[in-house]
Amino acid sequence: MMRLLSILCGVLLLASPASAQRSAQRVLLIGLDGFRADYLDRPAAVQLRALAARGVRAERMIPTFPSKTFPNHYSIVTGLFPEHHGIVANAMRDSVLGLFRLSDRAAVQTSAWWGGEPIWVTAERQGRRAATYFWPGSEAAIGGVRPSWWYPYDGDRPNAERERQVLEWLALPADSAPGFIALYFSDTDDAGHRHGPAAPQVDSAIARVDSAVGRLVAGIARLGLSDQVNIIIVADHGMAAVAPERTIVLDDHLDPTTVEIVDLNPVAMITPRDGDVSRVMRALQGAHPRLQVYRRETIPARYRFRSHPRITPIVAIADDGWSIVARGARSREVAVGSVRGGAHGYDPQLASMGALFIAAGPGIAQGRTISAFQNIHIYPLMAELMRLQPAPTDGALDSVRTILRTRGASSP
Repeated sequence: MMRLLSILCGVLLLASPASAQRSAQRVLLIGLDGFRADYLDRPAAVQLRALAARGVRAERMIPTFPSKTFPNHYSIVTGLFPEHHGIVANAMRDSVLGLFRLSDRAAVQTSAWWGGEPIWVTAERQGRRAATYFWPGSEAAIGGVRPSWWYPYDGDRPNAERERQVLEWLALPADSAPGFIALYFSDTDDAGHRHGPAAPQVDSAIARVDSAVGRLVAGIARLGLSDQVNIIIVADHGMAAVAPERTIVLDDHLDPTTVEIVDLNPVAMITPRDGDVSRVMRALQGAHPRLQVYRRETIPARYRFRSHPRITPIVAIADDGWSIVARGARSREVAVGSVRGGAHGYDPQLASMGALFIAAGPGIAQGRTISAFQNIHIYPLMAELMRLQPAPTDGALDSVRTILRTRGASSP
C-alpha cells in the first residue's frame, strides 16, 4: 500500500503545474549575423540590453573555426564542430557532391552536405513542431526531416515580415504551435563587411535589429506567452576591421593556376592540382609574417579542424585584421584596393571574433553575466529547455548550466 501511495505521489508531482509549465516551454532562437559581443554596450542596443538585464548575457560566445557564417550557424543548432557536421566553410568541395557555395540553392538544399542532427530535427522527431525563418541548414531535409515551417533564403525579405511571421507562429493553438522557432537577421554582418565594425552604419544596423527584438518581446507579451517562451539571441561570429595596407597577395608567393582555392579570405582552403602538397607548403611557409600555413594534419588541435575530408590538404590563416587576396585577372593594385570594411573567419579566441549571447525567459536565470563559452553548448541548452533527448554532440549542458533558472526561482 505504501509503495502504491509513493508511486501516486510521484505521478502527481510530475503532473504539477510547475512541472507542466516547465515541460511546455518553447525556444525562440534569434541569430544576429556578425553581431560582435561588444556591440551590446553600444548606445543603439537598448532593447537587447534590457532583455539581457532580465536574463543572462555572456562576456562573449566563442565561435567554431573558421569563424564564418554557415559553419557557425550550423554548429549552434547541432552542437558539433565543423569537422563533425561537415559544413567546414562557406564554400567547399566534396569528392562526391562537388562544389558548395552559399549562392547555389541546389547545393544548400541537398541534405548530404549537412551532417549531425539540428535541433529542429530533434524536436520534430520527438513530437515538437519546429519553424525556421532563414536558418542555414533548414532548407534541406536532413535525415529526411524538415521543420514543419521553413523559408528558402531571400535577403530582400523585410525584417518586419519576418517578425510578423514569427508572432503568427507563436499565436497558433497550443497543440499545433511550434515548440522551436529560429529567426535570422543579416543587418549587422552586412554593415560590418561594408564599413567596418566601428562605423556609424553599424550603429544603424544595431538599432534596426534592436528594434526588431523589442517588437518581438512586446508581441510575445501581448500574446500572454512570456511565461512559456525562452528567447535566445546569438551571433555566429564577430567582425574585425581590415584595410588595404594589411593584405597578403597569394599570387606573390604561388602560381594560382597550380592550386584550387575554394574559400580564400581570411582562411584559404588550398588543394594542389597535381597533389604535390610539399611543393605548395615550401612556397607558402614563411612567405608572409602574418600568414600561418598548415597541412591539414598539423592544424592546431584547439581549432578542431582536421578530421573531415572536405578540409583541404593545406589551410592558410591570416592574422587578425589581415586579408588574403588573389589577383586573378586583376592588377595587384585593384586586388589590394578592394580590401575595405570588415571581415571574419579568424582565430575564434580573438576578442574581435567574440559573438553575442543573450537569453531570457521562464527557464533562464535572471541578471547574470557569465564568462565566455563555446557555441557548441547551445544545442544541449535548447534541448534541455524543451525537454528533448539530445542527439550526440560535442557540446555539454554542464558547460552552460548556470544559464538555467534554478527550480523554485520566480519568473520575471
